[in-house]
Amino acid sequence: MVRSDARENRVRILAVAREAFTEDGATSMNQIAQRAGVGAGTLYRNFPTRETLVLAVYQDEVERIIATVPVLLAEMPPLEALRHWTTGLVEAMRRKHGLGDALSPTAHQAITEQTYGPVVAAITELFDAGKKDGSIRADADPGDFLQLTGALWRAASSPVDRAPRMLALILDGLRPQPPR
Repeated sequence: MVRSDARENRVRILAVAREAFTEDGATSMNQIAQRAGVGAGTLYRNFPTRETLVLAVYQDEVERIIATVPVLLAEMPPLEALRHWTTGLVEAMRRKHGLGDALSPTAHQAITEQTYGPVVAAITELFDAGKKDGSIRADADPGDFLQLTGALWRAASSPVDRAPRMLALILDGLRPQPPR
């Protein structure tokens, strides 16, 4: 059983690291320890390497985004829930891209493989709700949707943020088509 103070330290370190890496991907481990109010030993006991910390930050972010699906579906229609959820996912993808510089190619591949299934499961939950109420076409594929969202973070990073318009086009393509 992990002591509550140790658990609180880990949570605080992750929160500080998320903020620090978003501001500057080159933030050092010592700077993170100082900002979190913990000693270097505590930081390294929880996260033995910088890469371990970066991976934990990204994994935590993905888990937080996935956890919003039931809340969004309870508060709004499925297609609108998908719009809000995808916007959060795009933000996370943008941050992951910024963190990517701190990851080896092997670690980058590992985190992508580790998060793909849970992200597709979250999209599937949103799609199933939309298929059930008729707002999302029956042949819509969560994997295809995830592939398309990959272009959104790049568009959001350009001088003119085209991501909202592009997302609207993607979502329009999910609507059931009238018979021809």
